[in-house]
Amino acid sequence: MAGGFGAFVARARAAGALVVQPRMGMADPLRMRDGLLATRDADAVTVGTITLDSYTRTGDLAAARHALSHGLGLNGYPIATHPDDTTRAVLRGVADARFPVQVRHGSARPEHIVRALLAAGLDATEGGPVSYCLPYSRTPLREAVADWQRSCELLASIREFGTEPHLETFGGCLMGQLCPPSLLIAVSVLEALFFRQHGLRGISLSYAQQADPRQDEEALTVLGRLARELLPDVDHHIVLYAYMGVFPRSPGGARLLLEDAARLAVRAGAARLIVKTTAEAHRIPTVAENVRALETAATAAADEHARRAAPPAAPGTYTQIPGRHGTGPHGTGPYGISSHAAGSRDLGPDGTVPHSPDVHSPGPRGLAVEDTGIEAEARALIGAVLELDADIGRALVRAFAAGYLDVPYCLHPDNAGRARSSLGPDGRLHWSSVGSMPIAGLADGGPRPPILGSTGLITALSHVQRTYDARAAARTPAGAVAGTAAGAVPDPPRTPAAPPRTTSTPRRQLGLTTP
Repeated sequence: MAGGFGAFVARARAAGALVVQPRMGMADPLRMRDGLLATRDADAVTVGTITLDSYTRTGDLAAARHALSHGLGLNGYPIATHPDDTTRAVLRGVADARFPVQVRHGSARPEHIVRALLAAGLDATEGGPVSYCLPYSRTPLREAVADWQRSCELLASIREFGTEPHLETFGGCLMGQLCPPSLLIAVSVLEALFFRQHGLRGISLSYAQQADPRQDEEALTVLGRLARELLPDVDHHIVLYAYMGVFPRSPGGARLLLEDAARLAVRAGAARLIVKTTAEAHRIPTVAENVRALETAATAAADEHARRAAPPAAPGTYTQIPGRHGTGPHGTGPYGISSHAAGSRDLGPDGTVPHSPDVHSPGPRGLAVEDTGIEAEARALIGAVLELDADIGRALVRAFAAGYLDVPYCLHPDNAGRARSSLGPDGRLHWSSVGSMPIAGLADGGPRPPILGSTGLITALSHVQRTYDARAAARTPAGAVAGTAAGAVPDPPRTPAAPPRTTSTPRRQLGLTTP
């Protein structure tokens, strides 16, 4: 089982390269194939994406067939409607061990999608019983869990044929923005444990870039630590999503935000980055815009790798930043494992996962992060859910029914809807209300900020867009926009031409040495 999606990402990481991946899906098979080829040939270490259409996502295959037969537009690739031979032709000569392809879909009930992707020869997809149910559907959570269980077992069944399937959690993204990191981490880890319980051994755990890089560094460090502790027998990696909320309207602002995402991924040890383009605020991006985004992210990641590889200014040990918390109780539980260098924590006698000491151990390559309580909250949430039932699917259903998990601003009927969050002036996310979640008092931040009204919510939702557009405007010399067509958003001035960048790890070095 040397090949596959996870193995490719592992080889890239070992070679010091960040894998970058677009969101891309076209209904026409020839256009889909061209998009995959362009992704493969980008000046970056890439994996391919086939993003599905909304009809396929919701299981309305009759509508997908009608759209195809009448030449109507679809917003993605209808993998369960196109014949299997058509999809195999799209992939022939494109997808292989040196260019794996993942199917992305957004479905609360994905069994028909998993069957279709397996029939086409693919073995990597993503989502989760919580993360693709609550934000995107009205499907009862209990039904989503049952369908995802069957889907996981179906995907895992191909291991007997020598293929290692890969499944990525979407739990670290949820509503995309305004969800404090501890809940994102907890749901991502819980979905990964659900995948493992139902046979998967190749898993990636997601986290979405938020509005404050220091908070994101802490969150990614905690996610990596918990993944190592709770998934010791699973081949796993962390995938970071470039910001999923209201995107900057200017190309310069969008580019700065993507570059910051790539640098964050390198600093905090993510192995893969899902990119966004300069067109995100306006329309569906073209293939060329996706390729530019991939190359922009790869360049920023390579620069960050080079900066971090430079000799330190002065010799010494890792710097540790004092935190705000004492050590939690230690104990054992069904998911506890022995301590190791990463600093493990077992489930405590009360069912919670104890938080770490005052200071997080240094992150990847010496990254030091302040402990602001994210780890304590994430451990408490995970522990509370795992104590509800040995079957993680049933535990998730019971946790949402009891309000132990509660997604802010999520209107799904199975979500308690009592939790609320707010955004500080510096971009840090805070809980305004934790509802019934077992995390009250774990994060020391003084009095909770007030619950946002409509004006405050709109302001928070546009914080990143305004911040990065302002940064881009500050870099634009006066008069640079002269001659721009009416209504168009100008590009920021280009820096002097530099020699073409060559990816530090050519793709051919990441493939298998045998067929």
